[in-house]
Amino acid sequence: MAIKKSELYSSLWKSCDELRGGMDASQYKDYVLSLLFIKYVSDKADALIKIPKGGSFQDMIALKGKANIGQKINKIIANLAEENELKGVIDFR
Repeated sequence: MAIKKSELYSSLWKSCDELRGGMDASQYKDYVLSLLFIKYVSDKADALIKIPKGGSFQDMIALKGKANIGQKINKIIANLAEENELKGVIDFR
């Protein structure tokens, strides 16, 4: 049985709300867009963005289940920002 598009969107929206928790939606949006950006440049072999060692999206995925994952992801984002003169653009320190 196929799922309706409206049901899919509703389910995705509900999932995002659960992940966001008590965080303000505008903050969540910035964080998610930064992660999407990192995913994109990690996948592009010819990207103009330099990915520092240990700073790819795959490195972030490897943190799943580890203690202080949020702090570690913030550090990866900060290193990427520093390496590419993007401080204050993709990092939130």
